[in-house]
Amino acid sequence: MKELTIGQNDAGQRLDRFLAKAVPLLPASLAQKYIRLKRIKRNGARAQRDTRLEVGDTLQLYINDEFFDTPREDNAYLTVAAPKLNIVYEDEHILLVDKRPGLAVHPHDGAEYGRTLIDQIQAYLYQKHEWRPREEHSFTPALCNRIDRNTGGIVIAAKTAEALRVMNQKIKDREIDKRYLSIVEGTPKPRDGSLKGYLFKDAVKNRVFVTDSPKPGAKTCQTNYKTLASRNGLSLMECELITGRTHQIRAQFAHAGHPLLGDGKYGKLDKRYDRTYQALYSYRLTFRFTTDAGALEYLNGKSFQVENVDFVEEYFPGFQIGGKA
Repeated sequence: MKELTIGQNDAGQRLDRFLAKAVPLLPASLAQKYIRLKRIKRNGARAQRDTRLEVGDTLQLYINDEFFDTPREDNAYLTVAAPKLNIVYEDEHILLVDKRPGLAVHPHDGAEYGRTLIDQIQAYLYQKHEWRPREEHSFTPALCNRIDRNTGGIVIAAKTAEALRVMNQKIKDREIDKRYLSIVEGTPKPRDGSLKGYLFKDAVKNRVFVTDSPKPGAKTCQTNYKTLASRNGLSLMECELITGRTHQIRAQFAHAGHPLLGDGKYGKLDKRYDRTYQALYSYRLTFRFTTDAGALEYLNGKSFQVENVDFVEEYFPGFQIGGKA
């Protein structure tokens, strides 16, 4: 419990507005809840959120110490009052979340603190009391893989230090099979095949370039694909990443003459369709461990899949994900 005494400069303010300034990490909705539950009192008695504070008033705040910290990137989860997650799978070690397009995974992707996937996940675990930051010396729940802001799909979050270590190694060793659904313009020939080339990343332009022959700084890239359905000049594809380069699927299909629908960076927006971001979704994930996975060995051979993908329903109605049209 902390006590705050109201001075001359704070007098006259409403209680809820004072709290927003004095405890900026405490979400407004949670502050109102605490006021109702009498976890925030004025002079030892219950108060209302619109109570006007007076000089000499003492506020008793029965809230966790974390909320009194200075706002930073690493405590942005505290500003999330009601986490919104589409959970595909969860156990004591990992959390698989279906990230929707438009949501950044980390703050450095251009999103504000408190408005990213990792903030939502940390808030969720904190509010479930599965993660207690004050009791941890170094570990923080973290993402094992990342997906572009405007791409949707399954993201793996580690709830324990061992899970983070094992998952990072399995991803590095390519022992996790990730499949994507995408819609491309036209129909690739052959309908099923493999795109191979060399990918060069231009960090300044925040985009990549694909070439058919090696060049300094370029890395090999390979995407296997299967055409699932075609209609109206579009094709629904299943893609398997053999390598995992930045923007690989988008850049390789564009280089092959079949840019992804809605991808204005690597193609041109088709005015016939109302879509302004790439039709790309990491829809299925399978654990295929070939070496010891420690505490995560129980996941070996298991596969997880999202329930629906918006662009499949919109452009290929009736197509069953994981089945046939």
